[in-house]
Amino acid sequence: MSETTTERVLVVPTEVFHRLGHFQGFSSDVDGYLEELLDPAHVSFRPRDEVENDPGFKQLIPYVIFRHRDESGAETVFQYTRGKGQGEGRLHSKKSVGIGGHVSADDVSDADTPTNGVFEEGMRRELEEEVEIDTPYWSSCVGMINDDETAVGSVHLGMVYLFDVERPAVEPRESEIIECSFRPVGDILKDLDGFETWSQICMKAIFGD
Repeated sequence: MSETTTERVLVVPTEVFHRLGHFQGFSSDVDGYLEELLDPAHVSFRPRDEVENDPGFKQLIPYVIFRHRDESGAETVFQYTRGKGQGEGRLHSKKSVGIGGHVSADDVSDADTPTNGVFEEGMRRELEEEVEIDTPYWSSCVGMINDDETAVGSVHLGMVYLFDVERPAVEPRESEIIECSFRPVGDILKDLDGFETWSQICMKAIFGD
């Protein structure tokens, strides 16, 4: 039996998101959404294969961007290409600046853990599985992504975290995270066509003029 037929992932009804305030693209108003979206009264874990094509639910996804500033203030961002073995087939071979993935029922270690704690545990697990961070860093949740204009975006809602790293020392753990490097922000902004939509949205919103 495949992973996608057994994995249960964290979702919230799309109607809850719409009631809080639908937007297309990027919103920095995290405080206006996060508490309600992660309210145990709203969230649930559902089979991933059932919700991957059901716009009635939004799968809640942590999306981590690594930024480094050198002594002159020049900014670089960690980018990579998604190999064909990564879980979301609709994103294969796309370039990305985001590390993350689904929050699973397996991330619940204690029934009394609040949903925001489960979400953070899912983010921590995804990071540990996908990359090695060999540097101190400072993290903050800087926004949310919603993209109803693509099939994959219509069933996902991204929580965007910016990790400011002391040194550009992030390396892949997964063989399907390829062609990695910290790249100047300006160069990425000039080359967005080859990136997945969420990366395009984030780069324009966080780093664009």
